[in-house]
Amino acid sequence: MPADHHSSRALGALAFACLFPTFATWLYFIQLSGTGWAMYAYAVTKVIQFAFPAVWFWATEGVRPPLLRSRMGRPKVGVRGLLFSLLTGLAFIAILLLAWRPILAASPAFERAPAAVAAKVASFGIDSGAKFLLLAVFYSVIHSFLEEYYWRWFVFGHLSRRLSFATAAVVSALAFTSHHVLVVGHFLGSFGALTFAISLVVTAAGLLWAWLYHRTGHLAGPWLSHALGDAGLMWIGYQMWRGMG
Repeated sequence: MPADHHSSRALGALAFACLFPTFATWLYFIQLSGTGWAMYAYAVTKVIQFAFPAVWFWATEGVRPPLLRSRMGRPKVGVRGLLFSLLTGLAFIAILLLAWRPILAASPAFERAPAAVAAKVASFGIDSGAKFLLLAVFYSVIHSFLEEYYWRWFVFGHLSRRLSFATAAVVSALAFTSHHVLVVGHFLGSFGALTFAISLVVTAAGLLWAWLYHRTGHLAGPWLSHALGDAGLMWIGYQMWRGMG
């Protein structure tokens, strides 16, 4: 296959990977919200999203993707890398805890969020603390890994082969942020300043996790940091859900 044809196909795959999650979020989270089709759309689009990088890698490389190995084929993440990742994850939790009551919950723009979160949780069939805990574990542990595999291993990893580290990190972080803008805006009921302020935090997290992956070539560090950050978000979600119960 000519090199320029292969390159154009790779760029097309990256463009799809950057844009599809935002389309999928718009479909199941906004367009079909409150309908019986939302969960079906969620399941189908998640399968497409997370299967795409593995299928693409297998089709172009002929082997299974080495998700938990470094880019050089050997583990590189060490104790220092994991400790730093742990500290960044704990820092995310600390920021959330400090900002939750005095800033977020006190903002007039946040008034609609608890009811919207409660409605979304109910749409998942969550009606008890135990079920919410299972949902939180799924998103904090499993979904965070899938997102790191998708956004850092596939999107950032492939962009960094063609662009500088800074450019690849910014492009992948902005693409990672775009579907979060829809989620935050839906919960807040508008796309005002608070929505974009929260979304900038997501962008900063995406840049940090891209840097962690770039430094170690391994998903363990960004996954740990991401998992802890998501755990903090799920704790806030639980507070809002419980307050509406």
